[in-house]
Amino acid sequence: MARKWWTLTAVVVGVFMLLLDVTIVNVALPQIQKAFGASLSDLQWVVSAYALTLAALMLTAGSLADLWGRRMMFAAGTAIFTAGSLLCGLATGPLDLALSRAGQGVGGAVMFATSLALISDAFRGKERGTAFAVLGAATGVALALGPVLGGVITSGLSWRWIFFVNIPVGIAAVVITLTRVTESRDPAATRPDWFGFVSFSTGLAALVYGLISAGDGWGQTKVIVLLSSAAVLLVAFLIIELVQRQPMLDLSLFRVPTFVGGLIAAFGMSASLFSLLTFVVLYLQDQLGYSAFDAGVRTLFLTVATFVAAAPAGRLTTVIPVRLMISAGFVFTAAGLLLMRGLTVGSSWTHLIPGLILAGFGSGLVNVPLASTAVGVVRPARAGMASGINSTLRQVGTATGIAVLGALFTAELRHTVTHRLAASPLSAHAQAIAAGIGGSHSTGGSANLPAAARQLVAGAARAGFIDGLNQILLVGAVIAAVSAVASLALIRGRDFVIEPAVEAGHRTVVEPVTS
Repeated sequence: MARKWWTLTAVVVGVFMLLLDVTIVNVALPQIQKAFGASLSDLQWVVSAYALTLAALMLTAGSLADLWGRRMMFAAGTAIFTAGSLLCGLATGPLDLALSRAGQGVGGAVMFATSLALISDAFRGKERGTAFAVLGAATGVALALGPVLGGVITSGLSWRWIFFVNIPVGIAAVVITLTRVTESRDPAATRPDWFGFVSFSTGLAALVYGLISAGDGWGQTKVIVLLSSAAVLLVAFLIIELVQRQPMLDLSLFRVPTFVGGLIAAFGMSASLFSLLTFVVLYLQDQLGYSAFDAGVRTLFLTVATFVAAAPAGRLTTVIPVRLMISAGFVFTAAGLLLMRGLTVGSSWTHLIPGLILAGFGSGLVNVPLASTAVGVVRPARAGMASGINSTLRQVGTATGIAVLGALFTAELRHTVTHRLAASPLSAHAQAIAAGIGGSHSTGGSANLPAAARQLVAGAARAGFIDGLNQILLVGAVIAAVSAVASLALIRGRDFVIEPAVEAGHRTVVEPVTS
């Protein structure tokens, strides 16, 4: 087999593995919670640590790959991801697991940043389009299989095996990369923007940490210090990017409204629908008692709807303006999230079906045109940076979305529990229990109470969970609606300039001269 097809094999295997871990973990969260006695904030870190390191390192990893060699960096990233997976499977507590997930994110960032460049260097003409289509199909399958495969592994073996299965796959990808993939570099590559990297990554980490900590109260000194530090560091990052000769983030791109609209759309979809899936899965397992497999199967309504919408979406972009497609997709998503609201303690999981289908359909309409919008307003030479920035905003949306929604969820849960127990005959003792429930969404603190009291606390916790989920579904719908308006207002057809491509007779989107 020719080296170019080995290159595609290595990239597809590696990217499939890391994208699988984006969704596969969600259905295992209740089992992880039980194994470690984890709090809600612990579970948030299991998801957010991965997204956080992906977001913080992606742009810098791309620069290092151009400088040091893409094959070497892809192999190193795959090895780091595989080692992180092993450590995740061996974790002895929530802190170990979160740190190991961060390690996975480091490797994943390197793999993401180099995958497209490896394929672009290996293929030419029509074959390049075929290679990207194969990668796109693998991406979709990985995201679709994640919840179901995670449920099968977690229910049949253990949550630890969702990480252990990555080890043989990762080793195979490293071997193929080192023995069959041709090395490539950018001869014009310059040193990475280390000042930008440090200020951005520490600022983003402080922001996410502050938002997750806000679940115990926004007025805490720790929260104020963290969020203030995040603001200072992120402003410093923007200043650094303005004065750098070779910045990791070219701020001139933000002069193009369509580019900004694409970033808002990328952030909005991750911060709304995809962040909320974590809490929906917790609802299916913690509150309705479904197994990991059963919960994963029930999320297929959303996945299938996404695929159904994505299939014609590519063709529709040739006749319907991109901004209308993306905006309409967000309207469907917002409507779907609103349909999922209205849950009560007696609701069945079938209440979620119409909303999952509608929201999934909306995400399919957004994702396909958004991919071209991310790079459609820049010169080919800057397509890597533009795509990297868009991918970074997706991960930022996931990390901050889960943090903010988790803080709001916890506050609403605690409010409901405290209110219900304060009005009960057990109010004096129940107040202390309520505080514990608010931090962990469990009733473990009531184990030593009489049976009637335990039932009362469990009922209050269930009602609090439902109220919290209804609350954040509304917030997610608002985020999607705002994204719809922003997409409609900012994404403009005149920001795309079409000119014949040199290769293969295709037409390529490049940046307008005015930008």
